[in-house]
Amino acid sequence: GGGGTGGTDAAGGSERTVGTLVPRAPVSLTDLFLGIVTVTAFSRVGSAIQDTGLVSLPSFAYFVVFWQIWSKEASYGTRFDATDVSGQVETLLCCFALLGGSLSAYGDFDGAGCTRVMGTACFVSLLHAALHARVYWWFKDAGREGLGHNVRRYAVFITTMNALEAVTWGAGMAMDGDSGYRGWVFLVAILLNMRLPQGILPNDFHAACTKRSVLFILLLGFNLQTIVGVASPFFNYWEPAVQQYGFLFLACFLLFTIKLLYVDDTYSIQPQDHALLYNRTAGFFFHMGNLSLLFATTVLGAGLNLLTHSFLAAAAALPSGAKSLVCGGFSAVVFSIAFIKSMHVRRVPSDPKHERMFCVAYSVQVVGVAAVTFITARMCFASGETSGLFPMMVQNEFQTLGILVFLSVLLIIISWLDEMVELRLYRDAAEASEFRVNPFGIWTCFKNDEALQLEALVLERNRRLLAQRSPLLGSSVMNLTASSMNLSASTMNLSSTGSMYNSFANSPPQNV
Repeated sequence: GGGGTGGTDAAGGSERTVGTLVPRAPVSLTDLFLGIVTVTAFSRVGSAIQDTGLVSLPSFAYFVVFWQIWSKEASYGTRFDATDVSGQVETLLCCFALLGGSLSAYGDFDGAGCTRVMGTACFVSLLHAALHARVYWWFKDAGREGLGHNVRRYAVFITTMNALEAVTWGAGMAMDGDSGYRGWVFLVAILLNMRLPQGILPNDFHAACTKRSVLFILLLGFNLQTIVGVASPFFNYWEPAVQQYGFLFLACFLLFTIKLLYVDDTYSIQPQDHALLYNRTAGFFFHMGNLSLLFATTVLGAGLNLLTHSFLAAAAALPSGAKSLVCGGFSAVVFSIAFIKSMHVRRVPSDPKHERMFCVAYSVQVVGVAAVTFITARMCFASGETSGLFPMMVQNEFQTLGILVFLSVLLIIISWLDEMVELRLYRDAAEASEFRVNPFGIWTCFKNDEALQLEALVLERNRRLLAQRSPLLGSSVMNLTASSMNLSASTMNLSSTGSMYNSFANSPPQNV
């Protein structure tokens, strides 16, 4: 909360009390509430897709707008202190805007609902323009070098982009409902919001990654809740049979396997190998992969709702919309997760024999993902076919869901191949990191970004220092005495910035 008992420290989003430095949790209760509201807006888009049985361009555009509103809040919260009263009020206003816009997720570009969605996006853009204008005002007297200068540059950039975005949304709202340019307004405004300002001002990297993971898990939870909500009216009148229990368990197990496939690589790989801290282009595609994953999961949830209703209602034939949404959504989810993982740089041993073992494991993973993606995509487009293997795989609801669960379990086993090789060759992760030194992956052919790599080195240094002090505890739960931290003014150089900037990633600000 904003009141708190201690002031907010500038390093690592920490709260300083008497004699103690307690790192702030990467996801606060306010962040969780915002995530719930955001997932509620996603589910409204999913409901629109469920009712029509297909994915329309307006539905996708509305989904991207809601995701970008959440991204703005996450970007601000991982760079500045959003725990004071003004920060809480701003988050509450964003929640109101998201809820208001989600009520119009059913509308087309030519309807009044589209105007309301554009109004939601315009309001949030103006809100963040004002927020970052305030940041600029607080740092207007900072020098031409160091952290204060970077914060001021960042504030000017974000304020300008949000102002341009608000003007674009305003122009779209002023257009007639039957104007054919409203779709282009969405495209221009969305492109204005797709930026990676991390090179100007680093953020709390671990907090940002954690927020993305939490949002995805919340979306999976909402999907499961809606499936149970679809099934509940049927069980109000008769007791569920064993087969019906089995169907619901398969649906839950499918979502759980997707959770297992989604791996948060924040701690499993070194920071300098993470897509966000290796190359800005890789970071951009990483963000797009996360957007694709969230939308595909929403589509999958809509399809599972239709599939559940069809199964419990004992429909004579499996609706083509349910089959297309479930199989297509699952195919897109698998591809998106694999795409996100491929954005990171992996490490292989210098020993040729061991290197070949890892290369074989990665090759099997690529082939497995490609095969599952192709099979489920063909199942999606098999609605017009009456004979052949793929139409047979989607003859009924239980069989379709069972095949998807089988393929997901197979993918989990394949995804663990590299870890199996590592466990066979090395005693523990420390020994593995000592021998796995050669970069491997798509982005090894491209030059890394020196500013981002510097931030990654600082993150790795901080993580090792915390691990040395207490190997059993993570940095988010560790209590460190202020005297043991031994943070010198030359290292932090944050005394002039006040308590607003909370990124520990910017420890040597003069070099960022």
